Amino acid sequence: MEFLILAVVIALVAVGATVAGLVVSGRKKKQLPPSSPSSTPTITPPAEPHVGDEAEEPREEPRRTIEEVDLPKAAAPVEEAPAVVEEELPPTPEIEVPEPTAGRLVRLRARLARSQNSLGKGLLSLLSREHLDEDTWEEIEDTLLTADVGVAPTQELVERLRERVKVLGTRTPEELRALLREELLTLVDPDLDRVVKTEKEGEGPGIVMVVGVNGTGKTTTTGKLARVLVADGNSVVLGAADTFRAAAADQLQTWGERVGAYTVRGPEGGDPASVAFDAVKEGKEMGVEVVLIDTAGRLHTKTGLMDELGKVKRVVEKHAPLDEVLLVLDATTGQNGLVQARVFAEVVDITGIVLTKLDGTAKGGIVVAVQRELGVPVKLVGLGEGADDLAPFEPEAFVDALIGD
Repeated sequence: MEFLILAVVIALVAVGATVAGLVVSGRKKKQLPPSSPSSTPTITPPAEPHVGDEAEEPREEPRRTIEEVDLPKAAAPVEEAPAVVEEELPPTPEIEVPEPTAGRLVRLRARLARSQNSLGKGLLSLLSREHLDEDTWEEIEDTLLTADVGVAPTQELVERLRERVKVLGTRTPEELRALLREELLTLVDPDLDRVVKTEKEGEGPGIVMVVGVNGTGKTTTTGKLARVLVADGNSVVLGAADTFRAAAADQLQTWGERVGAYTVRGPEGGDPASVAFDAVKEGKEMGVEVVLIDTAGRLHTKTGLMDELGKVKRVVEKHAPLDEVLLVLDATTGQNGLVQARVFAEVVDITGIVLTKLDGTAKGGIVVAVQRELGVPVKLVGLGEGADDLAPFEPEAFVDALIGD
């Protein structure tokens, strides 16, 4: 029995050994798979270059064109912060000091005399004749009429001269000059109040409105009048109510800036009454002494335009009554100026006359004629293109310029 168990064990060991040998033999015969192309290639050191006869011929290698080469992209430009430029403010206009108005007409007397001497010299020459017959007196009348003195004032002056010359008898040049000066001064009427009224009894600024036809130099005169008012110690606000003429507001503002006067203006073609109203309102708020309103030039024959001027006056008077309405007349227009004056006086109640271009005409008699026509005084006269050539009217200086030295 023991022999049988031993035989079985030996047999099992033999079988196990045989199976193990077969397994090992199968493993030896199995080959490894080829390396994949993605595996890391073997780096072969470069061969040493050959020279001379051993040098190899150059091999053709593929090359890429410039279009196929990817160039590096340029870096995005760095935006620089914009430089801070300081805005240049317009230069502040220099404030001018206007020439004092007291005695200004006396200082301008020589300029006035150059244009008016023909009237005075003509009258003195005629009155100096030895025999003053009717023909001579007719020449005297013609001289006065040509100077735009007017028919009625001329007749009055000739009658008084006739009587006084007859009483005087002999006539020396000095006596004739004194006689003529006295009569002309009476004709001009030195007793009229020629002060431009700018002071109110109550609170608020004085209100002055300037009117006139086209071409009389109205806006320029308004600017010069601002200088007159500033020279007399007034603070001024300008109202540019001439909204129809291009650049009229700019022109007036320039005049104002030169003397430190503020200008109220509106859109071109806007309502002039609205601008005038705002100017008075601004003047009240600013506490100035005078508000000076420039209106649009208009033909006295245009009823609609004249009605609009009346509207401006009515709108302004919602603030306060007007203290002055000054009519600007061109002294060279003569009797036609009287027609203009008459129509304006009917619409806006003229209180004073400003005669421009009095230095450019020998017809100084218009001063007498317009005063007689309207019953209001000539308050200012323009004697040139200079900024301070607008002068308060002084009867004595004017008559002296008429008859000459």
